[in-house]
Amino acid sequence: MYFDRFDIATAYYLFFIDYHEGQWSEKYRRSCKIENYLNLPPMFKGYDSLTENGKAIYDNLAQKENFTPLV
Repeated sequence: MYFDRFDIATAYYLFFIDYHEGQWSEKYRRSCKIENYLNLPPMFKGYDSLTENGKAIYDNLAQKENFTPLV
């Protein structure tokens, strides 16, 4: 795994969208903040659109939070 800002931002954004606890939660607030500066391509389809590095980051986040990945 390597560090690429776009991979990190998209993985965190998707994780926060998938696992937030409601509109007033911290994860929802953070996803909105990321969305303000992250310009996702119109063809972004979620997990399948992540790079291999992005998928690894997303999976590590889900494992750290003890969640089962949605895919």
